[in-house]
Amino acid sequence: MRAFITGITGFAGSHLTEHLLASGDRVLGCSHSGCWRPHTPAVLRPLSLLAWDVTAGVADHVRSAVAEFDPDCLFHLAAISVPRDCGASEPSRQAWEANVHGTQAVLRLAATLPRRPRVLLASSCHVYAPVPPARPLVREDAPTVPAGGYGKTKLAAESELLQAVAEEGLDAVIARAFQHAGPRQDARLAISEWCRQLVSPEAERVRVQSLSSCFDLSDVRDVVRAYRLLAIHGRAGEIYNVGSGVGRTSGDLLAQLQSLANCRLPVAEVAPAAIQQPLADTTRLRQATGWQPWISVERTLQDTLAFWRAAAVQGAVPANGATEAATQTDLDPPRLHSS
Repeated sequence: MRAFITGITGFAGSHLTEHLLASGDRVLGCSHSGCWRPHTPAVLRPLSLLAWDVTAGVADHVRSAVAEFDPDCLFHLAAISVPRDCGASEPSRQAWEANVHGTQAVLRLAATLPRRPRVLLASSCHVYAPVPPARPLVREDAPTVPAGGYGKTKLAAESELLQAVAEEGLDAVIARAFQHAGPRQDARLAISEWCRQLVSPEAERVRVQSLSSCFDLSDVRDVVRAYRLLAIHGRAGEIYNVGSGVGRTSGDLLAQLQSLANCRLPVAEVAPAAIQQPLADTTRLRQATGWQPWISVERTLQDTLAFWRAAAVQGAVPANGATEAATQTDLDPPRLHSS
């Protein structure tokens, strides 16, 4: 496969690139700056990047470079993906420009290439309506009534893509990723934030929004593996949930991290609330691709903790990945509901 990735330097983008290269694929990617970030794995650094601000439309140099590369699939991951950066009840201007106008630009690019590639849009479980605790599992046809700005921008991006499929015959699929974590995730997102606090010698407590919230958590490496499988096997115009389908509470995950870190800092619970987030029914994904999660939550936590330990030793905090990461959702539930 020849793959073009927007947001390649972000959290999911960098992991997707690693997976594609390991699968023997060729990769071209773009980011806002056109530069790799600190903590980027050595295997990725030889790849040259395009500098493209997707909110500015399709630049000539981008169209020419992508046309010459002639991708089979365009993975659209560039977005403002930290919910708190996207507005509370309504989208912020920056989030709308990045997540909706940026998607429009990517669709225009795909439509004008000499050979139209398949487009995979990384969307989010934040598009779904709130779920009752007794029935948290959602299929792709569940009501989409996003409560926050982030979910509203992702639903609007989905609408743009589906319109292009219907009116222009675009070959495209939508991957609705549920919460995922792993090494290199933005420091402001829950699992990474907890790891950073647990390895910090200055930390006196771990700050948590709620210990009683329940949500669907996967490893980013499983998620990007699903993206590649959908690029190959997904049905045009279809939407696919990507998640574990298993509910886990913030308190249980934090307890596992504390045990792995051998660190029992006091916990400061900011907004106690027992909130049930949607859980992914992945029947459609499994039937289309045979995908199953391979990586345990324990390994996800171990690897993320190891990443933050290494960052602490180096005396550096990974750069903010909020503008070019794919659906790296904030795991603290009050933030999920308010953003």
